[in-house]
Amino acid sequence: MRVRRLAAWTALPLAVTMGLAACGSGGNGGSGSSDPNAAVSIQIGEPQHLVPTNATETSGAQVLAGLFSPLVDYDAQNKPYEVAAESVTSPDNKVWTIKLKDGFTFHNGEKVTSEDYVNAWNYGAYAPNGQGGAFFFEKIAGYQDVQGEKPKAQTMSGLKKVDDLTFTVTLSEPYIDFKTMLGYTAYFPLPDAAFSAPGVLKDSYEQAPIGQGPFKMKGTWQHDSKIDLERYDAYPGEKPKVNGVEFRIYQQLSAAYADVLGDNLDVLPTIPTESLSNAPTDLGDRFQTSPMSSFQFLAFPTFDKAYSNPDVRKAISMAIDRDEITTSVFKGSQQSARSFVSPVLPGYRENTTGAAGEFNPTEAKKLYQAAGGPSKIVISYNGDGGHKDWVDATANQLKANLGVEVVGSAEPKFADLLTKVEKKQSVGVFRLGWVMDYPTMEDYLGPLYTTNGSSNYYGYSNPEFDKLVKEGSAAKTQDEAIVKYQQAEDILAKDMPVIPLRFGENVFGHSSKVKNVEMDLFQRVNLIKIEAAS
Repeated sequence: MRVRRLAAWTALPLAVTMGLAACGSGGNGGSGSSDPNAAVSIQIGEPQHLVPTNATETSGAQVLAGLFSPLVDYDAQNKPYEVAAESVTSPDNKVWTIKLKDGFTFHNGEKVTSEDYVNAWNYGAYAPNGQGGAFFFEKIAGYQDVQGEKPKAQTMSGLKKVDDLTFTVTLSEPYIDFKTMLGYTAYFPLPDAAFSAPGVLKDSYEQAPIGQGPFKMKGTWQHDSKIDLERYDAYPGEKPKVNGVEFRIYQQLSAAYADVLGDNLDVLPTIPTESLSNAPTDLGDRFQTSPMSSFQFLAFPTFDKAYSNPDVRKAISMAIDRDEITTSVFKGSQQSARSFVSPVLPGYRENTTGAAGEFNPTEAKKLYQAAGGPSKIVISYNGDGGHKDWVDATANQLKANLGVEVVGSAEPKFADLLTKVEKKQSVGVFRLGWVMDYPTMEDYLGPLYTTNGSSNYYGYSNPEFDKLVKEGSAAKTQDEAIVKYQQAEDILAKDMPVIPLRFGENVFGHSSKVKNVEMDLFQRVNLIKIEAAS
């Protein structure tokens, strides 16, 4: 399972709803004055890991965003631009040359070289190391040779150092969006000091990671309490406007919300659902929203005869009033979805589902009956993700609009639900969520809907869809790729293997002690732009 991508949560991000944090509310660790060199405090959950190739959840990624500088980042149109890279080029989208900017150093003074990337990526891909982000290297030639309990090789054949500032990456087949992938956490470098021997990471490294980003560790990871960073003055990129960051670990969002109201915490990345109604009044202009890449949907077991007819699936979609649920349950904090890829992406089109995405209970009932839809619908969901309210609301709508029995069925954990689905056990319709790793249409289409997609849990298979996604991946230009991806999405609209429900947003708040608080599509606070208020 791709733990970063598939999401167990509903209105809240992964690290919050899975309860990764474990501490009380704060004291005076926020930005205690208007000094531009003050430290700021940001709520997170307890990270699972702080090794880049193993940090596959939101809180760990937020900390690493301060400690490391990515090869590329994304502009306002979500297209990649170079940060630590000088250039990322390829004549054929298969053999890529990555040239690094000179002047980057790790926080221990080591000069950053191409070998630091090669070593880090090989470590991440090598199966015995058990890295959660290993699959991000699966497109690189030789990846299969480093898989299994006893791999054929220790390093990938597709990675080659050219000189201290240049290395090449050969893929197993052309991929137009490889440059876009490089903004992800798994592609950060590691210094020599991280290793006790070639390919062997020091046990102590994760407790005080050494990166090459705008901030460095101040002390060590204080588990279930906090992680302190301080500005790294030798950083050659854009300088932060604060001197340090305290990532404060909370167990309950309600406690963090109280601290933001009391100016004892500077940034709360997610407003708790129970406070959504009051937060605009409580916080005033300190209550903010911004786009985020999450996608919630209902999936059909297409291998089940009861749901094998696309008209049954379309009828169920037409019987759901997305807008009403978004308003009544989510208080407007999410956006109704009628497309299969996020609005934040190049190539997004509104309402690609067409009539199947529009609320039309009369036509829905007619279509459902004509298609022989089942007399009972079960909606399975994970009980640990905060889904009950919207599932119950959806079930009530379907019951009223289709005239059939509809019940929600909660599995204790997300993993329990996925296990049943993987074994093709009877679960009825089931909910899933997705958050992108990098801004491309392929990141939504390939893993979720291709026949052998890593997260295609519903047995959907359409050879023409697979062909178009593959052609998009191998296209020579981004524009050509988008055309192919859009054609593939049109097939999804005809087949409706899933029902798009909602796109998420960042809904966050901050204290009166900070300004210029921004959050990105990955639900991370921008640590370069945040300032102490004067």
